[in-house]
Amino acid sequence: MLELVVAGEGREQEKLASMRSRAAKTGAEIQRSVAAIMEDVRARGYEAVEEYSVKFDSNSPREVSMEELEQAAGRIDPDLLAALQRSAQHIRAYQQELLSEVQMGLRLWDSPSGGKVGRLVRPLQRVGVYVPGGRAAYPSSVLMNVIPAKVAGVEEVIMVTPPTENLSDVVLAAAWVAGVDRCIAVGGAQAVAALTYGAGFIPRVDKLVGPGNAFVAEAKRMAYGNLDIDMVAGPSEVLAIADQTANPCHMAADLLSQAEHDPLASAVLLTDSMELAQAVQKEITRQLGYLSRREIMEQSLRDFGCAIVCPDLETCAKLADQVAPEHMEIVTENPRQVLELVHNAGAIFLGGNTPEPLGDYMAGPDHVLPTSGTAQFFSPLSVDSFMKKTSVLEYGREDLERVKDEIITLAQSEHLTAHANSIQVRFEKEG
Repeated sequence: MLELVVAGEGREQEKLASMRSRAAKTGAEIQRSVAAIMEDVRARGYEAVEEYSVKFDSNSPREVSMEELEQAAGRIDPDLLAALQRSAQHIRAYQQELLSEVQMGLRLWDSPSGGKVGRLVRPLQRVGVYVPGGRAAYPSSVLMNVIPAKVAGVEEVIMVTPPTENLSDVVLAAAWVAGVDRCIAVGGAQAVAALTYGAGFIPRVDKLVGPGNAFVAEAKRMAYGNLDIDMVAGPSEVLAIADQTANPCHMAADLLSQAEHDPLASAVLLTDSMELAQAVQKEITRQLGYLSRREIMEQSLRDFGCAIVCPDLETCAKLADQVAPEHMEIVTENPRQVLELVHNAGAIFLGGNTPEPLGDYMAGPDHVLPTSGTAQFFSPLSVDSFMKKTSVLEYGREDLERVKDEIITLAQSEHLTAHANSIQVRFEKEG
C-alpha cells in the first residue's frame, strides 16, 4: 500500500528525507577490494585484468567482432530489432538537434581591450561505455549511452560488457544498431581499471559512461580524475505532480513502473486532491495483483513511496524542488503552467499521455539522468557530455600594451613576480 501523507503535519519531510538519503553507501570492504584491483591493473596492466576476469567471470577478455554484433541482430526477434532501430532513430534525431545549437570548432571574438578571445569546441577522442551483464543487461541503455557520443563526433566508442559464456544477443544487437566502433568482453572493476590506465589490447579512454554494480560504481568513482565519468548513479526515482484531472489508473501504473526497478527505487505522488490520492492508492493495490516483480514493488513503495496531499500545486512544486527527482511527471490541467514553478529535475514529462517509460525507450531525450537529488546541479547525458571546450586567446603587441600595467599590478599584488616579469620583458628596450 502507498502511504498517504498530508502536507504540513511533518511526516512529508520525513518521507522526502528518506528518499534523498536512500542511495546505497559503498561498504568499506568493496572500497578496499576495488582499490586493490585498480592499483594492480595500473601496475601490471593486462596480466592483472585477465586474472581478475577469469577469477570473477570465468573467462578471459576478448574482442567481439563487428560480424558477431550483426549476427546477433539477425538472431533476435524482428519486432525487437525494429523497436531498437526506431528508438535509435529518435535518440539520434534529438541529439542532432542539440548538436545544431553548438558551434563546433573555433570561434573568436573581439576582447574589450583589443585582441581576440574565444573557444574551441571539439569532441572527445575515445569513450568507453560499460554495459552490465546478466539480468541487468538493458539494450535501451546501450542506445542511450552510445548514440550521443557518436552524434557528438567521438572518434572511437568502445563498449565493454562481462565475458559471459553466451553474450546477450539483444545487447550485441543494440551495440550494432547504435554503431559502436569496438566491443570488448570484459567486465567488473577490472574493466574500469583497464579503460582508465590502458591494458594490452584494451586502450585508455577519455571518458567512461554507463551503469554497473557496486564494484563498477566504486571503480568509476576512483577512476574519476584519470578520466571523466558520466555520474555515479543511484536508485531510480519518479515524482509525479497531479491534480484532480489526472487518471488514477494511469498515475498508479506510472509510479509502479519505477518501483519495479529496485527495492531502493522511489515513487512519490504530490497532489492537491485527496480524492485522487485515495484512488491511486486503490489502483496500486489492484495493479500489484497482476504484475510481476510484486515483492520488489511492495518493498520500494513501503520504504520510499508515498502520496502527499498538499494545499495547492505551488506547495507541490516546492516539495518537488526539495527532492530534485530523476523523473518528474506533471499531470495537471495546465502542465506548462506548473512547469514554470519547478526548477530541479532530470527529465520532465508533461501531460497524461507522456508517461516515464516513453522517455526510457522511445521519445529521444536521454534516459541517463541525475539521481538522488543531484538534478539540482547535474544535467542528463547528451552530446554536450562528449565535448571538451578549450579557451583560445590571441593578442597583438598593441593589444597587450593596453592592459600590461593592470596585469603587472595584479600579479605583484599576488607576489607573483615572474608573472609580472613575463609582461615587463616584452616592453623593455633591447640592449
